[in-house]
Amino acid sequence: MSEVNSGERVGGWTRFVTARPRLALLAALVITVLAVFAGSGVADRMGSGGWTAPDAESTYATKALEREFPASQPNLLLLVHSGRASVDDPAVAAEAARLTERLAAEEGVTGVGSYWQGKSPALRSEDGHEALVAARIEGEEKAAGEILDRIAPAYRGEHGPVEVSVGGPVAVQHDMQTIIEEDLLRAELIALPVTLVLLVMVFGSAVAALLPLGVGIVAILGTNAVLRGITEFTDVSVFAQNLTTALGLGLAIDYALFIVRRFREELNAGADTRAAIGTTLRTAGRTVLFSALTVAVSLAAMLVFPQYFLRSFAYAGIAVVLLAAAAALILLPAALMLLGPRVNSLDLRRLLRRPRRATAAADASTAPATASGRDTESGKGTPPGRDTGPGARWGRFAALVMRRAPVFAVLTTVGLVLLGLPFLGVKFGTADHRQLPATAESRVVQEHIQHGFPGNPGGGLEVLAEGPATPAQYEDFRARVAALDGVRRVDGPLTAENTAYFEVLPDGESVGQDAQHLVRDLRAVPAPFDTSVTGTAAALVDSQDAIADRLPWAVGIIVVVTLLLVFLLTGSVLIPLQAVVLNALSLTAMFGAVVWVFQDGHLSGLLAFTSTGDIETTLPVLMFCVAFGLSMDYGVFLLSRIKEEYDRTGEHEHAVTFGLRHTGGLITAAAVILAVVMVAIGTSRVTNTKMLGLGIALAVLMDAMVVRSLLVPAVMKVMGRATWWAPAPLRAFHRRFGLSEGESAPAVPPRSRPAEGIPGGAPGGIPGGASEEIPGEGGGQGRDRIRAGA
Repeated sequence: MSEVNSGERVGGWTRFVTARPRLALLAALVITVLAVFAGSGVADRMGSGGWTAPDAESTYATKALEREFPASQPNLLLLVHSGRASVDDPAVAAEAARLTERLAAEEGVTGVGSYWQGKSPALRSEDGHEALVAARIEGEEKAAGEILDRIAPAYRGEHGPVEVSVGGPVAVQHDMQTIIEEDLLRAELIALPVTLVLLVMVFGSAVAALLPLGVGIVAILGTNAVLRGITEFTDVSVFAQNLTTALGLGLAIDYALFIVRRFREELNAGADTRAAIGTTLRTAGRTVLFSALTVAVSLAAMLVFPQYFLRSFAYAGIAVVLLAAAAALILLPAALMLLGPRVNSLDLRRLLRRPRRATAAADASTAPATASGRDTESGKGTPPGRDTGPGARWGRFAALVMRRAPVFAVLTTVGLVLLGLPFLGVKFGTADHRQLPATAESRVVQEHIQHGFPGNPGGGLEVLAEGPATPAQYEDFRARVAALDGVRRVDGPLTAENTAYFEVLPDGESVGQDAQHLVRDLRAVPAPFDTSVTGTAAALVDSQDAIADRLPWAVGIIVVVTLLLVFLLTGSVLIPLQAVVLNALSLTAMFGAVVWVFQDGHLSGLLAFTSTGDIETTLPVLMFCVAFGLSMDYGVFLLSRIKEEYDRTGEHEHAVTFGLRHTGGLITAAAVILAVVMVAIGTSRVTNTKMLGLGIALAVLMDAMVVRSLLVPAVMKVMGRATWWAPAPLRAFHRRFGLSEGESAPAVPPRSRPAEGIPGGAPGGIPGGASEEIPGEGGGQGRDRIRAGA
């Protein structure tokens, strides 16, 4: 056995990653330190917008108005509160005039105006104690934020008889970015120690528990450096950092769990360190590679959308997934090569065991606490019909599900569909100041304006008119607009050379359904000049149209590539279709909860957020791509092990039971850890981040604990051996190009398969028990199996 272990099972990739383990880890340390410096300050270079399509009509009109009529697009508002006096009090007016002049002299600020200049009723509160100074900070988000940082402290606070608060869109974005950075740091401080405790509980060994955490930290720091580089070429949303932390920890831990578990399994079966690494990379390593590809493809689909908010998650997601996989497949084997059997050191669980169980615990300590792929013995000393090895509960549970497969399949499907029904009432909106905590200064200013000022300044629509026109033509167009349903008032036109703009104030909410219909009506009004409509409702309409246009492409990319990858993994035509459908079902609870909680406002008090009555348009797309990818991650783990055992034995039901037994605990542990990370992200004070974290945590838990545990085995039992069907040309294609976890020996015919052992196998046969119905079998690949290089 020593000769086999040391030679035949060690292939080229194993030799590459284990040849210089100390050098590999030293190089990784140096690269990680460089990544820390390269990625420092990345959040300061990120934006908090990106919700609108850059090629949309509203985006064009906004930029044109900024250029031609800067005062029409104020993004900075100073709320001047006069205390008990009226805003028309001479002392108040004098101080406000001084502040207005001072603001107009600031570098980078243009289009300054105030209530005291024109006495516009729209800029004065209805109670007469507040009024506005409005201005435009020039430049893109980053530059505007820097200017705000520079000038805001000089205006905020008391100035003689008045008190000033700083608000406006640029202040909202700045507060959002600052709060997200603070919340992300807090989430990391919560997630890291909790994750370490959970890993110790899963592995028992403190040494083994630190390995996945190390892989995650490397992936996060590396991704920050990548994002820092991307910011040199394009806009990146600050929200993407949350995904970096969540996926960096979650997926790195998933991959490391899978690899370390298989490595310990091989050691427990008697393999030496190098051979154990070879088998691990050839089996679990290939599964990790497939998983990383499926997750990366799901996230890459967001690149088809024009909004940089969505594209940013693709940049961050692809980088962190590939870095996590690379660390798990390169650095982790190097660490395992140095540790060898010491990977099981510092078994902290022994402290909790009673003395009379110490001997048994010491024998079992090298097996993972979750599902083990290789058990200790093949049922020796175990009474027939009983299954007491590691993962036995999952084996018995799988057998129970398959005995009542139709019942479990129907009830689980109906339950998931019912949980998703609230999503049928979804209403899409846009992110605004209500995303922020109630105490944020910019939110306070916006709410004072919204509820205390007539006409909701800043909540209207702007119509840009370009081309030569006469005053009569402008007046005729104005009359046509005023006659539209849902128009409260039309102001303007304000004219420049061959350009003019009108401000249209809609009835009701500024971004409600009526306002959105009004946008389309405005764009249909005939005019002798070119017109473009912008404003909050117009940007929302354009964003919805952009997503609707690109969504079929994104879904198509995800589905087609997923079908191809799962086919390459399994060689079946039906399993890829099953994977896509079941993954979609696993997301129903998430989408239903998003509407029930965040749109309808249930649990808003408990979760400390303000319901806006709608869902930001891009969020469901983002959550679908991320959650679908993570579901496929767990699906690949399960299917690869089922496929491996089916190739070895040819028994369909036994393979399904075996797969759930040997991955059920692993997937559940990984899902719980990832959910902990996502819940930590979900503690954010920004509503969209809270929705993202808590929604994906729910989706991950539903997928691991319901879909993988109940629906997959039930459906595979109902489908029977037809599960593995493929037409002859595709079978030939898979034989040539397909990959799977391990390269198994030809299947033993089901009726002739011996109860213990496989001819040529190690003494004692295949270790472990797969289920109560097949005692003494299961447990992963025998050491006699593959003698090809990894």
